[in-house]
Amino acid sequence: MLDLRAWFGDIDLYLFDQLLKGRLAPPMRVLDAGCGTGRNLPYFLRSGFDVFAADEDEDALDHVRELAASLAPGLSADHFRVEKIEAMSYPEGHFGLVICNAVLHFAEDEDHFQRMLDGLWRVTAPGGMLFMRLSSTIGIEDRLTRLESGKYRMPTGGEWFLVNEAKLLLATQRLGATLAEPLRSVNVQNLRCMTTWILRKPLASKPF
Repeated sequence: MLDLRAWFGDIDLYLFDQLLKGRLAPPMRVLDAGCGTGRNLPYFLRSGFDVFAADEDEDALDHVRELAASLAPGLSADHFRVEKIEAMSYPEGHFGLVICNAVLHFAEDEDHFQRMLDGLWRVTAPGGMLFMRLSSTIGIEDRLTRLESGKYRMPTGGEWFLVNEAKLLLATQRLGATLAEPLRSVNVQNLRCMTTWILRKPLASKPF
């Protein structure tokens, strides 16, 4: 019997949804930007995708390297880089899928958010997809305290950089992107709201 947990790991539910819709298939080149310890990568590593990952935490990336060595030993060590999202060294337009899961709400301010977003978009291939999940204000506006630089004090006490629907749609337009599907937001017991934002890059993309 197939051990689904071992096969898919702790993959994000909405990334799994993209698999079910048939939008992701090997040998697609995949980048997990801000990968952490690689919760979204086991399926891609097992299934013949060309997997890359970046994170500024070297210890977390060491865990991803160990995971890759176990599940896809043929991948080069150069696929896994200790880098910030806004300053990744991968080539422009290199990835058919770029994943950025639960990272962008840790932006320091508006400028940092835009630089991270531009870094992700730069490495997304024409015709490729940028999958992002991030915390937003949608549905919990009355439970947040606005701070400086676009940050909010969360109901749990932390300070996160949050977006709203208008900001996401404006950013989509600025990039010249299209939404792969409508924005989808989940309210987690009024403690945070997580929004899925999936962009498609046009085939005839202007130089970045």
